[in-house]
This record gives sequence, structure tokens and C-alpha cells, in this order.
Amino acid sequence: MAKQLLIYENAVPITVDAHKDVSVKTGGNFEFVRNVNSVPIVAAEFAIASNDLAIVFAGTEDAVFPSVLLGLESDTCAFVDAQGAWSGEYVPAFMRRYPFVFAQSGANDDFTLCIDESFDGLNSDGVGERLFDAEGNRTQYMNGILEFSAQYQNQYARTKLFCDRLLSLGLLEPAVASYMGDDGQAKRLSGFFRISREKLKELSTDDLRDMFDKDELELCFVHLRSLGNISKIGIQSGAVSAEGETLQ
Repeated sequence: MAKQLLIYENAVPITVDAHKDVSVKTGGNFEFVRNVNSVPIVAAEFAIASNDLAIVFAGTEDAVFPSVLLGLESDTCAFVDAQGAWSGEYVPAFMRRYPFVFAQSGANDDFTLCIDESFDGLNSDGVGERLFDAEGNRTQYMNGILEFSAQYQNQYARTKLFCDRLLSLGLLEPAVASYMGDDGQAKRLSGFFRISREKLKELSTDDLRDMFDKDELELCFVHLRSLGNISKIGIQSGAVSAEGETLQ
């Protein structure tokens, strides 16, 4: 699996001085992920995302984080159509918060809300939603963005604890998806991890109980079920499956 591409080209802190007259026009255009084949996802999204998307774990043997597969080819998203619209059912929160993002300041826990100034929807013509009113106060829209971003950051921290648990218990294993490309040639997508059913069965009663109490056991099974959605990515209809020889 290709390394996660950076969709934020020029993220800068939002300030009254720099953005008092700035408006943001968002909509149904997802061109910013057209060349991305996976994006991060947090634990709170697992249940709803699993109805439509395949959840895997991206990273290394020492540090992983959940992601949803958007394409089987590197730098290709199968869910953005020719008009830039999203053709899937669920839009990950990572994408819904764009062009906004929290940036951590130094080694402390302070976060600053930033905006990608390369986003096409930024303007000084009053089109869309203003970030500040005429007096320089945050608008209701801006407060909503702050709340959403804070919730996302909290969920990110919770999800990281879940991933740390998977690593400490040795539950992850490398996975490879085999599929038929548009050229009729057999191809493979690698570089991601999945939870091993066998290793999950070998857990002690205490570990299973602890994961159950923290709702982490449910996340494991939701992830495993979601792998059946790999076939929806659509290189060729029915060419990829989450079972048998096509996911190794």
C-alpha cells in the first residue's frame, strides 16, 4: 500500500489578522483525495465505515493506525468520479474536516487550528462561510469547526491506545490483496496489516475481558468484517475478495 499522501499543501494557523475577511466554500468536490489510496480513520467511525469501506492498519511493526482503502492502485482513489463527487456511502471524518486540521505545538498538548490555504474554496469575496465576523469574533461556523476538530483529536488519541494494544498483544499480521488490474494482469497491494483471527483466539481470558470492557473487541471484529468491502473498490467487478486466496 502506498504511503499516505499529504493532502494539506499549505496548512497555516488561523488568525484574525490573516483570515478576518476569509470565507470558506465547501461542497461535494473531493478532488483533493483523487490521488490518495487510503486515509486514516478513528475508532468511532469503524461501525458505520465498515458498511462501505475496508478498514486496515497502516504503518510499521512498531506503530500503526487504522486506515480505509480508497484504491488498489498507488495514488488512485476509486471513490471519486469524473466530476469530483464522492461515489461511496460514507465519507471519512479525515476528509470531512478538510481544509481544517489541528497542529500540535511543540512537545506539549497545545493544538492550533490550521487551514490549508491552497484549498480552492478559500476566498475574500464572501462566498461560503466566514471564519470571523466584522468585529473579529469567531463565527458560529468557526466554532463548529473547532468543536468537530477537537472531537476528532480526542478520538484520535483513543484510537492510538487501541492500536498500541494490538501491537503489545501481537495481534497484527502483514496482509496482501491480490487483484486483476485493468490491463488484465494479476497485481498485489501490500504494505498494510490486519488482525489475525488465530492470534485473537489465543488471547488469555483476562486480555479478552479487558478488550471487551473497553469496546476494543468489537472494533477487532468490525475490522475483520469490513475486509469483505475490498471487492467494492472496483478495479474489476468481483476481481478482489477479502476471503480465500485474494487476501493473504
